[in-house]
Amino acid sequence: MASVTSSVIFKEFCPLYYLLNAIPTKIQKGFRSIVVYLTALDTNGDYIAVGSSIGMLYLYCRHLNQMKKYNFEGKCESITFVKLLSCFDDLVAVGTASGRVAVFQLVSSLPGRNKQLRRFDVAGIHRSSITALAWSPNGMKLFSGDDKGKIVYSALDLDHNTYVFKYLTDS
Repeated sequence: MASVTSSVIFKEFCPLYYLLNAIPTKIQKGFRSIVVYLTALDTNGDYIAVGSSIGMLYLYCRHLNQMKKYNFEGKCESITFVKLLSCFDDLVAVGTASGRVAVFQLVSSLPGRNKQLRRFDVAGIHRSSITALAWSPNGMKLFSGDDKGKIVYSALDLDHNTYVFKYLTDS
């Protein structure tokens, strides 16, 4: 019996210069110049999210051809993981080297939905570098894992600005 092979479609590679040129290679902090390293990446049909070593999240909107920058208030710590989700709202989860997890709820053009950027900090849960983030399909659950093996389930209610977390592993 002959095996059926699926057809493969090749596409031409095109460097994302428009994206890379929108991200600075160095920043000035006081009298020091700090090199910016790109540390995390996630994509979907609407956005390209890039995390950096300076704690800045660069979010490129593919429909508007526009780059936006989001940062953590306070320390300038490296972003180790980013995870996008498109559902009712566009959400971005960000994990850092110190174990901070933040969720950005992006502005929506839909009537009755979010009209300004909102950030939620899921703080004090992890004590080491975030190595994994995963969303449930509806955006109400976020799973985060760190390099010590701790996995945390966070139930998010973005409409009421609340979250509840539960440790799935002990470390």
